[in-house]
Amino acid sequence: MAVAVLALLAGVHRYVWRRLIGDTTRPGSAARRAGTVAAFVLPLLSVGALTAGRAGFPFRLQQVLAWPGFLWLAALLYLTLALLAGEAVRPLLRRFLARRDRAAGAERREQVPATVAATTTTAGAATAADAGAGGTRTDVAPPAEAPASPSVADPSRRLFVARAVGGAAALAGLGTVGHGTYGVLRGPRTKRLTVPLAGLPRSAHGFRIAVVSDIHLGPVLGRAHTQRIVDAINATSPDLVAVVGDLVDGTVADLGPAAEPLARLESRHGSYFVTGNHEYFSGAAEWVDHVRELGMHPLENARVEISGFDLAGVNDVAGESEGQGPDFARALGDRDRSRASVLLAHQPVVIDEAVKYGVGLQLSGHTHGGQLWPGNLLAELANPTVAGYERYGDTQLYVSRGAGAWGPPVRVGAPSDITVVELASHQA
Repeated sequence: MAVAVLALLAGVHRYVWRRLIGDTTRPGSAARRAGTVAAFVLPLLSVGALTAGRAGFPFRLQQVLAWPGFLWLAALLYLTLALLAGEAVRPLLRRFLARRDRAAGAERREQVPATVAATTTTAGAATAADAGAGGTRTDVAPPAEAPASPSVADPSRRLFVARAVGGAAALAGLGTVGHGTYGVLRGPRTKRLTVPLAGLPRSAHGFRIAVVSDIHLGPVLGRAHTQRIVDAINATSPDLVAVVGDLVDGTVADLGPAAEPLARLESRHGSYFVTGNHEYFSGAAEWVDHVRELGMHPLENARVEISGFDLAGVNDVAGESEGQGPDFARALGDRDRSRASVLLAHQPVVIDEAVKYGVGLQLSGHTHGGQLWPGNLLAELANPTVAGYERYGDTQLYVSRGAGAWGPPVRVGAPSDITVVELASHQA
């Protein structure tokens, strides 16, 4: 599998080099040399960015590799897509230019007979004059030759087409990545959703839960990113904050300072946290302890009673490898099902268990909404809901696109979000 992936990446890089460098520059030029060096260096940076954390590289080195390495992965995707689209444009542009050259050539050839006739008339008059003077004339200039066939211009035409299509693809691909990066660094937008919840008493009508998932603190997104999220959540004045997994990509030693602003989250009923799969790549037990120190309440297969409803949380399914997977029986098995219930579970794939235990509303993340189009098509294959609200029997599911980004700090077609879910009582 790894060999197949490497072969695919090598083939894609070869294609991008050929279209952007090989076809648009002249052999031996400085531009070709620079492009060829980049074609080798950028993939190595991407491999370094992907493996540095798990290889135990110093965190500072991880940061150095992450920005160019991850951004190149996103750029490679959209450059490839733009160049593939350009393959359809390339022959059309060549035919257009060929027709234009033929039309111009025909116009020039039509002018040749008139020129020849004028030359012949002038030459005849001169000859007659010379004859009348008793002389002879033998140096009449030949008529101008017709223009060369348009095929003579083919090499320059091919170079023009390659540069036009390659330039447009580079502008489209890199522009897409730039816009997607700005969207991540700007911070998530706040969305609002009202969810009617069976069993919710009138006294809890309008209870607001600020849902945030997939913050992904790491070598790219750090303390400033956390502060933007905290500010956005506090601005909504929520009753409760739910952090639904994938908070970090790294250890407490490296990312503890980046997570510190979470201690300043403000809500009437506190902040609650459940693990995501990335916590189990980063030392889940240490992070559970650390978020508790920050004033958050971890729900490890546990349940608490909030004003008017039960709030439960289960560990992520990735914890099964450590014997710490989701335990629905422990979190929900003995509860009073006449009470309204909200479940925090990182991955939407556990919705079947939520239905089985009579959960009213499940709040999840994990998918990023696909993060990089057309990644949403792949996400749909692995998740019952990629983003937004859906019903599964009597259980409602809301999936956040997340507030950060994994890998490339880029989002295309899946903007980051924080969602304020307002619970509604049927009795109100």
